[in-house]
Amino acid sequence: MSAIPEPPKILQQRLFYRGRKFNFDVNRLRLPNGAEGDWECIRHPGGSLGVPFTADGQLVLVRQYRFALQGRLLEFPAGTVEAGESPLSTIQREIEEETGYRAKQWQDLGRFPIAPGYSDEYIYAFLARDLEKLERPPAQDDDEDIEVVLMSPEEFEEKARSADIIDGKSIASYFLARPFLKG
Repeated sequence: MSAIPEPPKILQQRLFYRGRKFNFDVNRLRLPNGAEGDWECIRHPGGSLGVPFTADGQLVLVRQYRFALQGRLLEFPAGTVEAGESPLSTIQREIEEETGYRAKQWQDLGRFPIAPGYSDEYIYAFLARDLEKLERPPAQDDDEDIEVVLMSPEEFEEKARSADIIDGKSIASYFLARPFLKG
């Protein structure tokens, strides 16, 4: 079930921070139930995530350093949707940059919010199949510290159960893709 839009009445808008990837604002609002107050929100253009699946039944993940958590996470390749870019073209670019693979088949798995309590960011999830390894993958972004990891769906599920995989967007996207995973 998707959320039915019920916009609040904006009584006062304030922008506190304009960043490279997101903005942060605090607004005085009147909610649909009549409550008034100040609410903070991270404004994000959205992200795209791919669940790359090889012909021999392996998932392609990345182990990526995440400064906010001060450690490396196992996750599916993903990236911020840039201005003028579609979510599909974002993940096509990101998979090539982060994994060195190119997918010939794409399936839209839908979208979902990441943290609706304080952000308007949605993740657009895609299943990427019919992968080919690129001879010359594009360079990774300077701020990325990434290792490519292959694993079976069974290994992925075990690592998610044991908390070796804790990335919520990757776990959610895997279960959206799961009915379509065939070797």
